[in-house]
Amino acid sequence: MIDNYKHQGLRKKLIELLKDKGIKDANVLAAIDKVPRHLFIDNAFLEFAYNDVAFPIGDKQTISHPSTVAFQSELLQIKKGEKVLEVGTGCGYQTAVLCELGAKVFTIERQRNLYNKTIVFLPKLNYNPKFFYGDGYAGLPTFAPFHKIIVTAGAPFVPEALKHQLAIGGKLIIPVGEGETQEMHQYIKMDVDDFLFSVHGSFKFVPLLENKTV
Repeated sequence: MIDNYKHQGLRKKLIELLKDKGIKDANVLAAIDKVPRHLFIDNAFLEFAYNDVAFPIGDKQTISHPSTVAFQSELLQIKKGEKVLEVGTGCGYQTAVLCELGAKVFTIERQRNLYNKTIVFLPKLNYNPKFFYGDGYAGLPTFAPFHKIIVTAGAPFVPEALKHQLAIGGKLIIPVGEGETQEMHQYIKMDVDDFLFSVHGSFKFVPLLENKTV
């Protein structure tokens, strides 16, 4: 797998684009600068790998815009060593960024084909999160609580299981909405049943399907 000077140069341009779009977190920018996005997409799209666009990755799923990955990652405010639950592994690009940020990543994917690909692919790039195949709506109660939870698909509502699995002081970032676009919701857990809620713009994600693995 090749990551040459051309690819690295294109990532530098992407970082400048992300700065122009308002991303300020130096750790997030450094993480995205390190992850070879071109290796996560189909060869047909290689020429555009570092454009701020989403691409299909199979099974009706997509790799998110780099700006969306950066935005969600910045909202999370990850500190090294924190336990982070990612709902929706996909091709593993966001997972890799979380790993670069120093998180202990637990990632769950409901699409069997994507799960089978990513569990083999990410370790080849020296990313070693804990992989799980299952329903993201249920989270991973056995491994809770988590300092941070990130959902990478559009949910029609916020799963209560995910809120329960947050540590006190923890943060959940989830795009919510049933239409073509979703609002980015942030929940900070102040106490067992007390959450500080805020909304952070509109985005477009593939849907998070409930009670289903395929």
